[in-house]
Amino acid sequence: MHDTRPPNTTVARRRMTGKDCFLEVLCQEGVRQIFGNPGTTELPVVDALAADGAIGYVLSLQEAVTVAMADAFAQASGTVAVANVHVAPGLGNAMGMLYDAYRAGSPMILTAGQHDQSFVATEPVLWADLVRVAEPYTKWATEIRRIEDIPRVLHRAAKVARTPPTGPVFLSLPVDVLNAEAEIDTGFPTRIEPGAMPSRETVEAIVEALGKAQRPVFLIGDAVAQHSALDDAVALAELTGADVYAEGMTNRCSFPFDHPLYLGALPRVGHHLHEVLERYDLVLSAGAELFNLALPSDREPMPTGVFVIHLDADPWELGKNFPTDIAVAADMKATLRDLAAAVRERFSGCLPQARERSADVVLRRRAMIDGLLAQAKAGRSEPMAPISFVAAVAEAVTPDAVIID
Repeated sequence: MHDTRPPNTTVARRRMTGKDCFLEVLCQEGVRQIFGNPGTTELPVVDALAADGAIGYVLSLQEAVTVAMADAFAQASGTVAVANVHVAPGLGNAMGMLYDAYRAGSPMILTAGQHDQSFVATEPVLWADLVRVAEPYTKWATEIRRIEDIPRVLHRAAKVARTPPTGPVFLSLPVDVLNAEAEIDTGFPTRIEPGAMPSRETVEAIVEALGKAQRPVFLIGDAVAQHSALDDAVALAELTGADVYAEGMTNRCSFPFDHPLYLGALPRVGHHLHEVLERYDLVLSAGAELFNLALPSDREPMPTGVFVIHLDADPWELGKNFPTDIAVAADMKATLRDLAAAVRERFSGCLPQARERSADVVLRRRAMIDGLLAQAKAGRSEPMAPISFVAAVAEAVTPDAVIID
C-alpha cells in the first residue's frame, strides 16, 4: 500500500528497501508508469515494479526511444515523467533525446542504475561518472549514496523538474542503495505555486506601449503552451490585431495554426529574421527565445529602434542576446490574462486599430497561403518538391490525425 497521506501529516518511519522506497516516493509524486530499457544495474527497480503493481513499466528496446517516449509523455500530460536507463552506455545512448527534452523544458526524472559503490573504485565494466555525463543537459544531476536520502533527493528532483523553467533532472542509483534496508520516513511532495505576476505598473507600461505601436508583432513560444495560456495569447492578439508568429524552433502548439492572425513560424537565420521584423515597431515575445538560430549571420536578427517586450518564465532568457525595453519573469497565463484585461479596461474593449489591423492580416495570410498552394501545385513533378509533399499529406490526413516531424 502506497502512502497517500495529506501534506504536513507526520507518519512514523517504516522499515523498507531502497527500491520500495523509490517506488513509493514516485507514487506520491503522481507517477504511474516508468519508461525503461533495463540492464543488470536496473534489476532492483524492475524486481520492485513486478512485486508492487502500482506503477507500470513501458519497455523500449533502445535508450533514445525510452527518453523520447518519456519526453513526449511529459509534454502531453504536463506531469513529471520518469525514465530509467542502463548505466554509462545506456545513458550515452539517451543523451541526444535528453538534449531535446532539455531544450523543450520537459519535466522529467531520468534515472540510471549504477554499480555497487563498494565496486566502483575498480572502474568495472560499463562504469562511468554518470552525474558528469548528464549534467550539461539537466537542471540538476546527482547520485543517491545512502538509502536514507532517497525520499529527500527524489522529492527534490520532482520539485526541480516541474518548477518553471521546467526541465529534466538526473539521478544515479547505485545497486547497493536500492537493495539496502532501513527505517525510512518517505516524506511528502512539495508543490510550488508558479503564479508570479508583473506589477500593476509594468502591466500599464506594456498596455501603453501596445497602444502607441503602429505595427506590433507577437512572437509566441513554448512557455505559452506549458502554462496552458493558449486562449489568453489568442485573446490578447485579437484585442490588439497584432501579427502573430511562432518561435523558430517549436516543441508545442502555442497558438492555433488556423487562426486568422497567425502567419507561421519565424525563420532561423539572422538576415531572414531581420527582414521579417523590420516591418514592425514593437515586438512582444511571450515565452519565445530571442533567438534560437540555425546558422551564423552577418546581420543581427533584431532591427534597431524596435520596442521589445519579453515575457518568459525563465529569467535566463530575458535580455540574454538583445536589449529589452520591458522584461518580465512571470507565469504566462496570469500575465497574458492580466494584459488582456488591462487592454479591455483602458480602451473600453480592443485597441482602436485592432479591427483594421486584423482585416489586413487576414488578407496577407490568404495571399501567403495561396502562394504556397501555387508553389505546391507547380512542384508536383519528378522528383516531387518538398512543399508539394507537405501539401499532399495535408490533403490526405483526417482532422484528428497527428503528424510528428
